Amino acid sequence: MSQVNDCVGIINQHVKNFKPEVGLILGSGLGQFCDNVKTITSIDFGSLPGFPIAGVGGHAGRLLFGQVGDTNVVVMQGRAHYYEDGKADVMAVAIQTLNAIGCKSLVLTNAAGSLVKEASPGSVMLITDHINMTGVSPLFGAESNKRFVDMSDAYDPDLNDAMRSSAEKNGIKLHEGVYAWFSGPQFETPAEIKAVKTLGADAVGMSTVPEVILARHQGLPLCALSVITNYAAGMSETKLSHEQTISFASKAADTVEKILISYLKNQ
Repeated sequence: MSQVNDCVGIINQHVKNFKPEVGLILGSGLGQFCDNVKTITSIDFGSLPGFPIAGVGGHAGRLLFGQVGDTNVVVMQGRAHYYEDGKADVMAVAIQTLNAIGCKSLVLTNAAGSLVKEASPGSVMLITDHINMTGVSPLFGAESNKRFVDMSDAYDPDLNDAMRSSAEKNGIKLHEGVYAWFSGPQFETPAEIKAVKTLGADAVGMSTVPEVILARHQGLPLCALSVITNYAAGMSETKLSHEQTISFASKAADTVEKILISYLKNQ
């Protein structure tokens, strides 16, 4: 907890008497959402001990403090992934810090591949549950019985309803489904996609699930959106690449902005 305490101290030096209500973690290509935040200040991840170094294109690596409407927010512009250093708990200090500075809930976003023809590239999916295909947990080594986290309602039903309402108000088709987490960095094989589809997955990606587990460990309710950037392996002739991910995430950014702005204004 020493790193978390250090981070809280640094944040308090930058932003006095500011309590964020909602914490947001932005995935690849969604940085433009920050243009909608009435910014008070920002802090680079590198200035916060234990925060991840965002090593992937489309992740700025900054913590942004401000308001959307009347709601105080803190925005993580980027994240680190398990595949970068093989550490499932790479986001632990960041999530614990968001909790320590007063966040009452989180919104997570990511870029994902669709296993559902109706959810085409450029669309948005509300995550209702997940499948952890990696076999690892960010809680490995955690102490006390608190580590045995109930994941039954990992994606908070009330927050999900609020996100559905926000999409409906903006006339946006919000797909819903189960997200399967693979470690990456390689994309999944067609056989792997066929397998997780049989298991009930609707989207697939390389992030988010560790953060969900960490947030629930902290008692933080959350909801999550996937920006669909491609069809999963074997479903399209288009070659999979991170450049494609960034491109379609950027194209869908306006849609995500509308949903998030409406959602935050009602928190």
